[in-house]
Amino acid sequence: MSQTPVALVTGGGTGIGAAITRRLVKDGYAVIVAGRRRDRLDSVVAELGDSVTALQLDVTDAEGVARAIGSLERLDVLVNNAGGAIGLSSVEDGDLAEWEAMYASNVIGTVRMTQAALPHLRRSARATIVNVSSIAGERVYAGGGGYTAAKHGESVVSETLRLELNGSHVRVIEIRPGMVHTEEFSLTRLHGDQSAADKVYEDVDRPLVADDVAACVAFAVGLPQHVNIDTLVVKPVAQAAPHLLHRGPIDWQDGS
Repeated sequence: MSQTPVALVTGGGTGIGAAITRRLVKDGYAVIVAGRRRDRLDSVVAELGDSVTALQLDVTDAEGVARAIGSLERLDVLVNNAGGAIGLSSVEDGDLAEWEAMYASNVIGTVRMTQAALPHLRRSARATIVNVSSIAGERVYAGGGGYTAAKHGESVVSETLRLELNGSHVRVIEIRPGMVHTEEFSLTRLHGDQSAADKVYEDVDRPLVADDVAACVAFAVGLPQHVNIDTLVVKPVAQAAPHLLHRGPIDWQDGS
């Protein structure tokens, strides 16, 4: 078996997942980039070369996950990044199909991938699970009931898993980003309305970008195995809280 450490990143074809893949490749990992859309995965492979392998995978497909993870020879790091938000309706008017879809990907998908991966991880000296959640996992806001419920669920899974794995060498890390300007997150949430998606980031001076979150993941993963970053909350300076976002210029004092 190759001595090169292996990481698997779900939702890896675009945005934060693709950025995490780039960072881990730079740090010497062979990365299995997993996601539903083959064309997006192939683009990441074409960019990064032989260090990356594409795996077409839907985390809501139990048989597909079991088959894919069971076929691996080695796994050292699992990054549960697949998920996302759908809609901004109130609890009263919420589309329960959207709620179910968010719960299926953010919570059940994370648990399913973790259950499948743990037998491999227990054999690895670098065993690490990284769950990319959100500040929605700790704070609620009007119009975000379905998403915040799902992300609270994912955060609770991380916290519980850490308790249950206590005494083993397996690390459980949770990254909770605030506003991140990516190509698809708000567009998907707002049902493809590009104008509405653009307004989410309008006049925000330097929101986070995908590589900012990827840098946090790489930092946490790269620490010695006895060091666990339980929860890392990362927001742009312009965002004091989910409900408090500064729109307008910030005097950065760096001439830019």
